[in-house]
Amino acid sequence: MAELAAAALVAASLTACASRPAGVLQPVAASPSSDRVEMLVTTMRNRSVNPGEMFNGERALAPAFAEITVSIPPKDVRKVGEVAWPRELPPDPTTDFATLKAEQVDQRTAEKWLNKKASKSPDRSVMVFIHGFNNQFDDAVFRFAQIVHDSNMHSVPVLATWPSRGSLLAYGYDRESTNYTRNAVENLFQYLARDAEIKEVSILAHSMGNWLALESLRQMAIRNGGLPAKFKNVMLAAPDVDVDVFRSQIADMGTQRPRFTLFVSRDDRALAFSRRVWGDVSRLGAIDPEQSPYKEELAANNIAVVDLTKIRAGDELHHSKFAESPEIVQLIGARLSTGQTLTDSRHGLGDTIVSAAAGAAHTAGTAAGLVISAPVAIIDPNTRQNYGKHVEALDVSPK
Repeated sequence: MAELAAAALVAASLTACASRPAGVLQPVAASPSSDRVEMLVTTMRNRSVNPGEMFNGERALAPAFAEITVSIPPKDVRKVGEVAWPRELPPDPTTDFATLKAEQVDQRTAEKWLNKKASKSPDRSVMVFIHGFNNQFDDAVFRFAQIVHDSNMHSVPVLATWPSRGSLLAYGYDRESTNYTRNAVENLFQYLARDAEIKEVSILAHSMGNWLALESLRQMAIRNGGLPAKFKNVMLAAPDVDVDVFRSQIADMGTQRPRFTLFVSRDDRALAFSRRVWGDVSRLGAIDPEQSPYKEELAANNIAVVDLTKIRAGDELHHSKFAESPEIVQLIGARLSTGQTLTDSRHGLGDTIVSAAAGAAHTAGTAAGLVISAPVAIIDPNTRQNYGKHVEALDVSPK
């Protein structure tokens, strides 16, 4: 524990640990110099009492819907692949990502919005984004807005966001939340299949969100006897999915499947941690696609692979490369037009140390795991916020 605390103090002295402001979804006035992204959101999160947060990380009994418009600052103040989070509120639309509209709507209004937008889209296409583990609601909204804008995609953006508590210490809760959300996402897919105005559907999933995407597609295929032809592209970015389970999911979808594109990186530290959690079985997003048996299986299933191992972009975990690399995010846009940190949440230095500590795979989220992280939580405001929530949930206190 002393060594962990010392390492944290040294790192903290080298890195500024500033918390992002909460409540960034409170709408502000637009700037004429900024672009904007309009999206539809469907979520199984509970409504937040804070209007600037909209939805929290707890599970709702039924889906909710929202129309959100995000302002993107000009190119000369932001790099492609970067989410320009405001340092203070209200945000400045000339330099920060800012919310122009955030309105909860009922399902009928959401369907009308989607139908109208799809009818005006050049190819009448929709792109569904499913975020990964450790994302709060605003993380998912701003990151998806960045991907939509930087990829120059023309599809109608739909964000499907599941109840994630936005903490590395809540891995188990988040994983169960993806299972909790499967029926809601399948229902979304079924609606997109029925809507005659929508001619093409693409799905982009990241990290743990790939499990939710694949399971929902699998359910739909089993229920319908196959997947609809309008489901054209499924892009799996850094999938936190057991490779053996993936084989069975693909088989259950049948022979008429969308075009799958797999983004892998063998230096993905988040997936290395997940591999330890799940019994040392390879995670799909960290395989070597040139090695057997993966090479042969990918070819047999006509799955395209983009290997990002040598790309130098993204967070320190190497888990968000495809969204933060300018070349890759534009490649995604090109893929969509021709026929696609995501982990941006408020994890701090202490969260990373807890997840990397020996035995943390089985103690994250428990009293023992919290005791290990206690010295770090004192100095790191991001970790302190997450840590406090877990202490409250477990009714323990750091000694």
